[in-house]
Amino acid sequence: MKSLQKFTLLLAFAGFFFSWNLAAEELIHVVSRGETIFSISRFYRVSSDELMRLNGITDPSRLQVGRRLRIPSSAFPDVPAPSAPAANQQTLVDHRVVRGDTLWSIARNNGITLQQLLDMNRFSSNHVLRVGDIVRVPGQAPQAPVVMPPSRPPASGLLALRWPINAREIVYMTGQMGVIIDGEINEPVRSLTSGRVVSAGPWRKYGKVAIIEAAGGYFFMYGGNETLSVRVGDRISVGAEIGRLGINTVSERPQLFFMVFRNDMPIDPARAPRAGGNLNI
Repeated sequence: MKSLQKFTLLLAFAGFFFSWNLAAEELIHVVSRGETIFSISRFYRVSSDELMRLNGITDPSRLQVGRRLRIPSSAFPDVPAPSAPAANQQTLVDHRVVRGDTLWSIARNNGITLQQLLDMNRFSSNHVLRVGDIVRVPGQAPQAPVVMPPSRPPASGLLALRWPINAREIVYMTGQMGVIIDGEINEPVRSLTSGRVVSAGPWRKYGKVAIIEAAGGYFFMYGGNETLSVRVGDRISVGAEIGRLGINTVSERPQLFFMVFRNDMPIDPARAPRAGGNLNI
């Protein structure tokens, strides 16, 4: 009987820790002064009713500063990475496999995803390439998915700005909500400003995400982390490590999703204020 009681108690503890870990893996937002259910739901692009229901709130007028809110998984509809046109909208040509070629390298060199290359050639995910094989690839370089207004820095100028990681390549997201920055796997992701962590946790296709509230009503979102080094409520300084860069499951490359908001609206990250100025000098 004692053994059974011990076993039952062990299961109870295991259930507690398992539930705690699940809760810890949710995206959490800590309420700041002046925020309301409406403003928070608008920021995360979810309904007020959904946010209140998830957090057991019946009276939105009694929202307390410092309360930790669970954010619905429907927050921020997916913003896909730039992609090449579909296979049936462009001419395909033959690529002869040479030594050193891989499916991934061929896809990347032609500006498409690995899955698009597999679909174009009707290859299975475990297809093996051999030197001399013919692989169908797009016949022309894919067009840029977003035309940037003249007020923005040219693509080459973007790399001269200060970014959370050592940027190798930068493209604007579909819908111009933010930018996607190529970096190195496990590279430190650093804050461009001082501020307070108001949200942290996994977020659908964005990997692990941290949102920093900075002076002037700005919110900086750093997504695509494999791990996070900060927690909700932390106060951080300029250059503090937020996390470590992970792999974007869509492009299969280490990429950071970087967005900046003000007044609940996204702004061009290239124009967002950075402590010490914008130039990477």
